Amino acid sequence: MTQQQVAPTPTSPASGHAVAVAPAIPRAGTARRSPLDMRSVRLSPEGTLGAWQQRNAGATIGHCIANLESSGVLDNFRRVIGESGAGYRGFVFADSDLYKTIEAVAWEIARTGTTEWDAWLDDVIALVARVQEPSGYVMSWIQGPHPEKKFAELEWTHEMYVAGHMIQAAVALSRAAGRDDLLTLARRFADLLDRRFGPGREEGICGHPEIETALVELYRHTGERRYLTLAERMIDLRGTGLLKVGGLGATYFQDHAPVREARDAVGHAVRQLYLNAGATDVHLETGDATLLEAMHAQWASVHHRKMYLTGAFGSRHRDEAFGDDYELPSDRAYAETCATIADVHWTWRMLLAAERPVAAYAETIERELHNALAAAVDSTCTRFFYANPLQLRPDRFSEENAPRDRQPWYSCACCPPNLARLVAQLGSYVASATAEELALHLFADAEIDVPAHLGGGTLRVATRYPDDGQVTLAVSGSAGLRIAVRVPSWSSGTTLDGDPVTPDEDGYLRLDLSGEATLALDLTPRWTRAHHRTDALRGARAIEVGPRVYCVEQVDLPDGVALDDVLVADGAVLSRQEQGGQVRVGLHGTVRAATDELYPAPGQSTETTEVEITAVPFASWGNRGSTAMRVWIPVV
Repeated sequence: MTQQQVAPTPTSPASGHAVAVAPAIPRAGTARRSPLDMRSVRLSPEGTLGAWQQRNAGATIGHCIANLESSGVLDNFRRVIGESGAGYRGFVFADSDLYKTIEAVAWEIARTGTTEWDAWLDDVIALVARVQEPSGYVMSWIQGPHPEKKFAELEWTHEMYVAGHMIQAAVALSRAAGRDDLLTLARRFADLLDRRFGPGREEGICGHPEIETALVELYRHTGERRYLTLAERMIDLRGTGLLKVGGLGATYFQDHAPVREARDAVGHAVRQLYLNAGATDVHLETGDATLLEAMHAQWASVHHRKMYLTGAFGSRHRDEAFGDDYELPSDRAYAETCATIADVHWTWRMLLAAERPVAAYAETIERELHNALAAAVDSTCTRFFYANPLQLRPDRFSEENAPRDRQPWYSCACCPPNLARLVAQLGSYVASATAEELALHLFADAEIDVPAHLGGGTLRVATRYPDDGQVTLAVSGSAGLRIAVRVPSWSSGTTLDGDPVTPDEDGYLRLDLSGEATLALDLTPRWTRAHHRTDALRGARAIEVGPRVYCVEQVDLPDGVALDDVLVADGAVLSRQEQGGQVRVGLHGTVRAATDELYPAPGQSTETTEVEITAVPFASWGNRGSTAMRVWIPVV
């Protein structure tokens, strides 16, 4: 395993003591488990997740930095103070792309100790400081062309959303590198929000939730209770009709009902999921059981009735929104990348709040990482999908945020830097700890420093997962380790050192590990069917192997065979194959002869021919051209 440089240990601005480095670090005892310091989880570059982190560091982050310049994001700041004559470019919230990129850099510093972007950080943070007003306000779209709109149209201006990403970047940089220059600026903005919208003052919430979870994390990092209080207030005020919702309606903004009463996920998917992450954070710090009860209902709504098989969310292009229960069209799926990222953040917080680990939370994060998010970026890690449909028709036209091919950047460029910051922090989601045990949530080739209270030492996880189901666990430097290992719900016949095992009710297998043990997971290809109420998927099946969803691409079919004409028999035999280092699935299907009749007469015969089909991981689709693709295959 490649050794990595270790970043210096940062200190808390509140106490001056060393602090852990992770995206979410609950302070209160309400959290049932603790995240590990991300520096103590070292993903191997030979493993799937570790290799992705390497590509993210070597390509994606630099790509984002270059596009912040070419797209005008940095010029928007310069324009405010007369350092650029260019007009404002981009959406109202374009500043957030800078802050998300800074956060990605921060987590990369924590991961490797790199100094590659120090000079860039110096420049851009100094630029933000020059733009920031004495009050603490900083947002280039308002300060530039629209000063009259300052805090005047909270449903649209995204001021608090931008502040939220600024705060998250600042906390990350303080934790990762011990530098507080951006934190000083972010606290000024947060203090302004508190003076303006805190208890006893003006009532206001942002049309796009995000500030809530950022304020909670700022409280966690600084110890200033008023930041948590402000986050609580914003959660309490949502659903009271403060926003001028217009034609989109209150559900678009999740302003139709108080958070504690809203049981169904509705409206703009990213907004709902960020709001839920913030509400869960508030619960973790206050112990508010009514919030957690609502979040349990919301989690069921999102994941049991509105989640795509790939771990994507949002079935409607209009409003980038959740649809009705079981409304999951494959070809018109919007499935925004940022929605899945938001759900990773929320689901992780739900896991931290759970009395026991609850395997469903970790399994969901795993599904999202290996499917929707892995497919959102190409093999070079410099081209991205904004929308992630589960079917591409051969004649589908391109739309601005739903093109046929991945794009290097978007006019609404929220997804690329958001993905960059998530991938840089992947190690944070691998494991957690309680007073009694270390819980292993994600299977990844890694070294994990065991917390001292659990005996210290190192846990080595050796695996080629998800290409291979063998996971070897070895503890060293300790007399033993109590460990809870997730057993995936799809793995039948799981064994430990060759003996069958049955996990506990929460989906985790508990063992006292001393030395080495090998878990063997069943990666036999399997068929998956959708709930019978999912009209768009009735009469179709999907292929899965371990955590991966598979698809069929036109490029893998014989000449003259159209993907839209391919059918499979229900329960057709699936064979596991390896080609070029990729696990593929082979199967036998049929091709229905094309007809000019849109509605053939009853009893009209349709000729079929046989065809051999190859399915590939959904994560890899679109890297060989924008030919037709589908996850759900019609059944004969």
